[in-house]
Amino acid sequence: MTDIAMIEAAAARLQGHARRTPLLSSPFLDEIAGRRVLVKAECLQHTGSFKFRGAWSALSALEPAARARGVIAFSSGNHAQGVAYAAKLHGVPSVIIMPEDAPKLKIDNTRALGAEVILYDRVTGDRDAIGARLAEERGLTLIRPFDEPLVIAGQGSVGLEIAEQAAEAGITQADVLTCCGGGGLTAGIALALEARAPGLRVRPAEPAGFDDTARSLAAGRILRNEALSGSICDAIVTPEPGRITFPILARLCGPGLAVTDDEALRAMALAFLRLKIVLEPGGAVALAAALFRPEAIAGDAVICTASGGNVDPALFAHALSRLAD
Repeated sequence: MTDIAMIEAAAARLQGHARRTPLLSSPFLDEIAGRRVLVKAECLQHTGSFKFRGAWSALSALEPAARARGVIAFSSGNHAQGVAYAAKLHGVPSVIIMPEDAPKLKIDNTRALGAEVILYDRVTGDRDAIGARLAEERGLTLIRPFDEPLVIAGQGSVGLEIAEQAAEAGITQADVLTCCGGGGLTAGIALALEARAPGLRVRPAEPAGFDDTARSLAAGRILRNEALSGSICDAIVTPEPGRITFPILARLCGPGLAVTDDEALRAMALAFLRLKIVLEPGGAVALAAALFRPEAIAGDAVICTASGGNVDPALFAHALSRLAD
């Protein structure tokens, strides 16, 4: 299981390969939220999301012979690009299984990074079964998007950076809102903060109607989403929390938060206007929760992850139109 030692080892392997992303702020966002808002801009990470960290962590830890045979992953886009790029940098083949309705930009980028892309139907297909079959047939190592200890460890490097940057900003007590799908980023950050900044409490943020983690935390057991599609926050729409990640979340996280698609779009527009960063809907839900759920957050400051910026131009233009409202 992932622990602080694994996270620190992953961070060491990421040195010189991953970017140390900034913790951004704006007085305009502070005014909306009614408190200090600090945004961890993982949209500026390689491939446009935090997923490169977990992918590099997992690939770099493989035995050389296994790594040389290649890797396989399934993803709606961000894990796909992270694994494809990490594999390219290691000079090994990658196969990525992606849903047919994934944003075209993410599919195109994954192919451009050298991966073989296999598309499936998100509703009727079983990506786990497809991945397991191809891994066995081709001798590939499956790198799961969140239920994988080495991936969680890589994502935990975000938490190590947050701990350092929050201390530099004079923040020792705050909620840390994370964009949450299967829970790899949330679990990794929570483990890192438990060890390095215990006054910072992680809380998952999700799209309304796809808040399986929030409902599971409230129930004390894993609950599934009734639908598997229907939100623009494609990057974090998963059936249910991970079997490995959920026990970590149940032990360390506060209550979850949910925001609407429209609020995610508004957060995207405000992030562009005030922070000069580009977010995708799934990467904006934590900021949306910080801005539009102030009554659910305590304290004078809140930290949120801006976890990804891989958005199609038409959707981003639609988000920016919110500035005229």
